[in-house]
Amino acid sequence: MVDEDKQTDIAEQESNTSSETMNLNDNSEVNAQVVDSASSSGETTDEESVVAAASEQEQQIAELTAQIESLKSQLEERTSQYMRIGADFENFRKRMQKEKEEIEQKIKRDTITELLPVVDNFERARSQIKPQTDAEMTIHKSYQSVYKQMVETLKRLGVSAMRSEGSSFDPNYHEAVMREPTDEHPEGTVLEELVRGYFLGDRVLRHALVKVAAAPEPGETSAVSDTE
Repeated sequence: MVDEDKQTDIAEQESNTSSETMNLNDNSEVNAQVVDSASSSGETTDEESVVAAASEQEQQIAELTAQIESLKSQLEERTSQYMRIGADFENFRKRMQKEKEEIEQKIKRDTITELLPVVDNFERARSQIKPQTDAEMTIHKSYQSVYKQMVETLKRLGVSAMRSEGSSFDPNYHEAVMREPTDEHPEGTVLEELVRGYFLGDRVLRHALVKVAAAPEPGETSAVSDTE
């Protein structure tokens, strides 16, 4: 009887041990599943975070690129405006400089033109007045020295006299106030300069008033032949 009881106790102990072992195995399997599940969930979360971060970074890059393009466009526009303003200012400066020079030239021309009749009077006096005494000669030399000084001053200002006699009539330089029929000179030749013309630089300051040769009339030519 005692042996049977011992055997029964041993069998129960073995049965309990086996049950505990099975429970431990079951718990290990459950824990492993839980760990696997947690590990899998952690990997998914990390991937989503990386994707989200990459997407946000791409969006920031796109925004910065758009801002850079906008700034480049604004810079190009400002540069273009600056160049236009600079070109307008340069044109304005050149125009003002040209207008200033034209005004200065006009004032210069007008002033010199007012002085030319004085020069004409000096030249008429020199050709018409014939000093007879020493006193008259002294006076003559005095005003002629004034005339010479005035001519030298006009030369320094760029004024030069025309030399029209013997040249062909040119309406750009001459104004014909008389015509004289003659066969001694070709028609249109300037025979005499009645009022001298002048240049200021390369521009006409005053046209010369001249007498121009004209072709003789047929009656005058035959009369000359008959006389000969």
